Amino acid sequence: MSDVQVFPDNNSVALPHIKPLRLEDIPILNNENCKIKDRQRVEKTLNEFVAGGHERLQVVSDFDYTITKQRTANGTSVPSSFNIFEECKSLPVNFVKEARELHDTYRPIEVNPHIPLEEKAQAMIEWWTKSGKNLMGFAFDLNEIDEITKKYAHSVRNNTQELFWYLNELNIPVLVFSAGLGNCVIAMLRQAGILYPNVKVISNFLQFKDGMLNGFQEPIIHTFNKNETMLEGSDYYDLVHNRDHILLMGDTLADSGMADGVPASSHVIKIGFLFHHVQENMEQYMNTFDIVLVDDQTMDVPLTLLKLIKGDPLSCD
Repeated sequence: MSDVQVFPDNNSVALPHIKPLRLEDIPILNNENCKIKDRQRVEKTLNEFVAGGHERLQVVSDFDYTITKQRTANGTSVPSSFNIFEECKSLPVNFVKEARELHDTYRPIEVNPHIPLEEKAQAMIEWWTKSGKNLMGFAFDLNEIDEITKKYAHSVRNNTQELFWYLNELNIPVLVFSAGLGNCVIAMLRQAGILYPNVKVISNFLQFKDGMLNGFQEPIIHTFNKNETMLEGSDYYDLVHNRDHILLMGDTLADSGMADGVPASSHVIKIGFLFHHVQENMEQYMNTFDIVLVDDQTMDVPLTLLKLIKGDPLSCD
């Protein structure tokens, strides 16, 4: 963004950093919708993050329903990056029909808490393979994506702009790992004003051949294969492999594996945003994520953790 945004801290109480942080003293981590199974472990890891400072931190995040909300204030659902793409007016009717049929077939499998992960992974491979074949043989102007995403810039979680502003100011690398459509992800990040130089997107991008759409670029990213092993040998891997403190954010159980491939000595705090099938999913999410946020459409918890790591005083909110 061209204009500098300033996000001042309000209502702060000085916190002596010679004393370790206690979760009970961090109000937002004691809210009813914030669930922490192993409070001792989270407290220990958070204090390691604080002691290490922001220079050792990296952020790994899903996009759809993690950076974006799972619902709006009036209860309506937020479209995924693929759903946004399907709103482009120049797309053939048959493509949109097939895409929505695939979504209606495979999305329930992705979020069903009773289907084994192996079965889900196979279903996701089928979904993305069929979607790629559906994306062939017609012309498309990428500028249309920018026009469509303008109306969805508000769909990011509350305080996302403040979180990403701080991350950029502190030069903390942010990896956005998305099994969605990367062209829409980047357009959405740009429209929301959070596509800073420290942000890298790994996702599925449209491929063209002879001026016509030709599926996705390789490799295909789906819900169950996105992790940092895919970065080995890249410039981004060289940038972050020494940053052994990782804040991970996702909305599906599979997102918890996005930090797989980092050194075993790394410390990770995993935040899971839970919205669908809350009661059925709660036990699995509690066993998988360090912090589970139930129907929380904000970035308040990650922002609070970042400020503590940065060394800011503890907010009394």
